Amino acid sequence: MRHVIKLCWAAALSLAAMAPAARADDYQLSHNQRISCSRGLAPGKLNTATCKSYTYLFNTKTSEYFRCQVSLALTRDNKEVINVQTDGGCTKKPRIFETDGKYDFDATETEPPNTNSFFGPGGYSVWAADVTAQKVRGCIIISSGLGSDISKCLDMTFQ
Repeated sequence: MRHVIKLCWAAALSLAAMAPAARADDYQLSHNQRISCSRGLAPGKLNTATCKSYTYLFNTKTSEYFRCQVSLALTRDNKEVINVQTDGGCTKKPRIFETDGKYDFDATETEPPNTNSFFGPGGYSVWAADVTAQKVRGCIIISSGLGSDISKCLDMTFQ
């Protein structure tokens, strides 16, 4: 009886260990993270530095993805740190391909708003490929400055 109980426990533990690994295999973190920081002067000789970083988490089966961002704002005077604030989270974005498959993914963003963005906070590009076929889709998403983003995707042709 003890052998049966030990065997059941071993089977349960191995299934529990395999379940998270199977789920983890469905997601890929983009390899193109960036960080940007800005500094500002406030009244009373206060200095504020704000840094933001982003990445994308991609479901390699469904082609849905999440845009994740983290930010940190630090305020100090000449002698001490007065305030540190952090914020962040992930926002779900639509599928790139309509059907489930086996996909690879990467993304990149424009620089901070005062450099090369025309209508606001800029935009980003997303590339996804079906790794079981010769199929690549490129998407560009930009802020229209009027409330909603504009997103267009194009299937690549191979010559």
